[in-house]
Amino acid sequence: MTTIGDALERGARVLTDAGQQSTRLDAQVLLGYVLGVERSTLYAYPEREITPEQAQQFFTLIEQRRHGEPVAYLTGHKEFYGLDFLVDKRVLIPRPETELLVESALSVIRRKLVDGQMPLVADIGTGSGAIPITLAVEEPRLSYLYASDLSPEALQVAYLNCQLHHVETRVRLLQGDLLAPLPEPVDLLTANLPYVGTEEMDLLAPDVRTYEPHLALFSGPHGLDLLLRFCKEVQESGTLKEGAVMLLEIGYQQREPLASVLHKLWPQAAVTFQKDYSGWDRLLQVAI
Repeated sequence: MTTIGDALERGARVLTDAGQQSTRLDAQVLLGYVLGVERSTLYAYPEREITPEQAQQFFTLIEQRRHGEPVAYLTGHKEFYGLDFLVDKRVLIPRPETELLVESALSVIRRKLVDGQMPLVADIGTGSGAIPITLAVEEPRLSYLYASDLSPEALQVAYLNCQLHHVETRVRLLQGDLLAPLPEPVDLLTANLPYVGTEEMDLLAPDVRTYEPHLALFSGPHGLDLLLRFCKEVQESGTLKEGAVMLLEIGYQQREPLASVLHKLWPQAAVTFQKDYSGWDRLLQVAI
């Protein structure tokens, strides 16, 4: 019989030999998924035996991971801001750096609530719905939010996540290109749009490049095409109310070109940037 400790050791070794990173963690997550237990249980009971069926399922997943398939797609789950989200190949896997956007959005929302306003929020390019669902869960005073995406398949995943977190009546999903489906102006506009340049494709981790949806990753040679079009559409459409805020996740080399364009679009706006945990410019805030 195979024990938890034996399975973890063998699984991590297979991944290490294949040149994968975080091999021990990946093995723990996958075995925890197969057994339906927390990672702490694996630490506590390394001598516990697992069934042949569980061992076979685990090593099948290890083999898929060895070939580069992301752990989140193998388990169908990804934690974001302390919440569990369903993910598959129809959506981008939520990243820790996007939690910066959520924290800033919650700060804006709560300032407006303190001032007696009920802010209207919209998230564009919502994917799995991680951003608006987290905002809805963390700030139950919000009556409703909009979340749009070009991909009907991504919105199917977002709806499942809305149901999972019991916010399907508050997060209003809209299908369409950027701002097109948005029915009214908003006080807070958030977006984590594709911002990787096709020229940077070879810099991406192989599992990202091979498995995650390119529609949600790439936007022109420098990654700026969709962000620039989005900003111009926002300015021309009157989507932002007076005193509104726009929060965008951006690429590490995009601060200067975006700042230049934004100062032309909104000469009086306050444009600020925030760095991520690695020290790269990652969050752009425009206060109208």
